[in-house]
Amino acid sequence: MPGQHAFHDRVPAVPDRDPTAALSDALDRLRLQGAIFLRGEYSESWAYESMTSRETAAVLAPGAERVVLFHVVSSGRCWVETDDGDRRWADPGDVIVLPYGDRHRMGGVADAELVSMRSLLTPPPWREMPVIRYGAGGAHTDVVCGYLTSDDPLFDPRMRALPPVFVVSPPPGPAREWVRASIDYALQRTTRVSADRIAAPPQLVQPLVTEVLKLHLQSAQEVSQGWIRGLHDPVVAPAMALIHQQPERKWTVAALAAAGHVSASGLDERFRSVLGVPPIRYLTGWRMHVARDLLSGTRLSLYAVARRVGYDSEEAFSRAFKRAHGVAPGAWRVAAG
Repeated sequence: MPGQHAFHDRVPAVPDRDPTAALSDALDRLRLQGAIFLRGEYSESWAYESMTSRETAAVLAPGAERVVLFHVVSSGRCWVETDDGDRRWADPGDVIVLPYGDRHRMGGVADAELVSMRSLLTPPPWREMPVIRYGAGGAHTDVVCGYLTSDDPLFDPRMRALPPVFVVSPPPGPAREWVRASIDYALQRTTRVSADRIAAPPQLVQPLVTEVLKLHLQSAQEVSQGWIRGLHDPVVAPAMALIHQQPERKWTVAALAAAGHVSASGLDERFRSVLGVPPIRYLTGWRMHVARDLLSGTRLSLYAVARRVGYDSEEAFSRAFKRAHGVAPGAWRVAAG
């Protein structure tokens, strides 16, 4: 039928709906930078309380609003909890993730009085990776600690669907061995990269955390409202995938809805329910997200960047970018270095 032919010319096939693929793409665009910064060698009984999110960021990544923290349990057993009071246990090979770097408490099997992490950690600059040795001399628990940073203001919407802390247990076999091997290799490659910072190459740390987030996404029993829930939603996910894959297209709500075989009003309502924004606002936000990546990571002209994210003129793109970020794209590029 002519109408059908026109429809297929207008709307591309829905790409892979696998939420982990979309998550990987989003993490890549966020340009997360990471480092392994600490080894903890604890002995029963022991327990500590971390610094606040802002205090941790000030120590590990001055200038960043927050850091994503992760702890890999090398041996022994420990618990972790945030201010929500729910205690989670981690065993050897498990990875503890605090997506927003929230203040938390961690300890061993036996009860122990909390001490401040600030009192245990030698302040930077560090000439070599800090190793904290603390406890009463009983059974040992070894933990490798790392962090990620992102200056992207869209970082919160992408991670706020995650709980403040969660523990990922890679299944026995290749996944668990890969995590362990990645940590070992990253530790071997950790070097002094500046006068006050010890770090593993970010290309080693980011894939590790991306894989851990994938494993969490695959095993999570419930997904709360937010971006990750959108990746699971049968109505929202196809439209999100199209927007992520082709932000330059002149998308309308009707075209996005047709790709997912739903009505325009149904898609709009579902976007608002799941993501808290209508489809076109999400599209604009994603375009600005991609634009920041292009501005900081390429030498494309402003006009070329505008075209890559769906704008026919540099002027229209600049207005949209400034509305979103309060600064013109050229100034953003200069500030990004």
